[in-house]
Amino acid sequence: MSGASPQHAAHATCTAAATPAAASTVPLHTDRLVLVVGIALVDTAPCAQGGRPRVLLAQRPPGKANAGLWEYPGGKVDPGETPEGACVRELREELGVELDASALQPLSFVSWPYPTFHLLMPLYVCTRWSGQPVGAEGQAVVWVTEQEMATYPLTPADVPLAKDVARALRELAAAHGGAGGRS
Repeated sequence: MSGASPQHAAHATCTAAATPAAASTVPLHTDRLVLVVGIALVDTAPCAQGGRPRVLLAQRPPGKANAGLWEYPGGKVDPGETPEGACVRELREELGVELDASALQPLSFVSWPYPTFHLLMPLYVCTRWSGQPVGAEGQAVVWVTEQEMATYPLTPADVPLAKDVARALRELAAAHGGAGGRS
């Protein structure tokens, strides 16, 4: 499957997702800053039939932190690797899809304190890739519309990003003439 249109009109404006209100009371572990990337992989093909664009969510597998919760696919940025390079590598490893870094558009980011480290995650939107996304590491994956996304429990760091993903889905629907773009 191809990731829909070769050009997407989200013209994503990168915004900072809210940090948790408790951040001021949670000790920051700046000595353990972890840089990860997230990718909102968006399928705009349903818009051609009057449907809504869908975003891919992956479920955290048993035995990992936040097991059972859903997230935007991605992972850690390796030493010497760019965030965009990490997106390309992570989607290949986690989902078995290929994409070019030029298909990534910055959307938002989150700064989130966990008990033993502080996470910094830029989130990109991508509408062009090759291959059919599958949970190559055994994780469940699901395509969801903006409305369906609200029914999936997200990891704490992904929760504040959901509003930006929802906005991008609405913008893509409007640009592609899908149901989500109609008033």
